Amino acid sequence: MPKRSSKKQTPKDVNELAAFITEQATTEPEELSKEKNPHAVALGRLGGLKGGRARAEILSPEERKEIAQKAAKTRWSRKIKHK
Repeated sequence: MPKRSSKKQTPKDVNELAAFITEQATTEPEELSKEKNPHAVALGRLGGLKGGRARAEILSPEERKEIAQKAAKTRWSRKIKHK
């Protein structure tokens, strides 16, 4: 069974192919645009600012201790790479 491509198929006509190549070469891909929506950035920041504190309030002291011990063990078990 042939594989199907999710991308637009290339045209078989020479003129359509030339137009397709020109369009691809002159248009900028959307996924590379670096502009961020300022409203989305603000919402993300709000969630990030309250996330850790809210989680800590829900956890019991024993759970917080276990998480902290696991994090410390992970940090100290890493091998140091020399430059």
